Amino acid sequence: MALYIIPLFIIFIFVYAGFKGTDTYGAFVKGAKDAIALIWDILPYIVAILVAVKLFEASGLLMIVCNFVAPVFEFLGIPRELAHFVFLKPFSGAGSIALYNEIIVLYGPDSYISRVASIIAGSSDTVFYIATIYFSKTNVKKLGLAIPIALFCTFFSAVLASWVCRIF
Repeated sequence: MALYIIPLFIIFIFVYAGFKGTDTYGAFVKGAKDAIALIWDILPYIVAILVAVKLFEASGLLMIVCNFVAPVFEFLGIPRELAHFVFLKPFSGAGSIALYNEIIVLYGPDSYISRVASIIAGSSDTVFYIATIYFSKTNVKKLGLAIPIALFCTFFSAVLASWVCRIF
């Protein structure tokens, strides 16, 4: 049944639009046109965050920070081996996926470290990328506590993932 949900939903949209007399093709073209303008508007913000992430990694600062906080992570239950992953996840989606793959290959899919990494990968997202996208298109320019709260929640999800995997 799950295979048919999306096709049925699309058919429903076309049937509903037909009853309402909506030009579905014209609406689609207008949406695509608006999407191109949106991409053009947010491109500088995306480039800026990607350059900052690469500089943070390439400078070696990320490894220094990870080595510094690894004992604190271990105290909270996060394995030392995941310090780099926990730090990279809020910054880079592609980088964290590559690191996640390395963790699975290195430690095996059923290991404690891999299970914790799996929960972290599924329970958090790239905070800075998402904030860049969302806040670049709004009038909100003072982020206030949005990013610190998102980072805290990301970190808390890593701690909670470690505890859950330890219990189960």
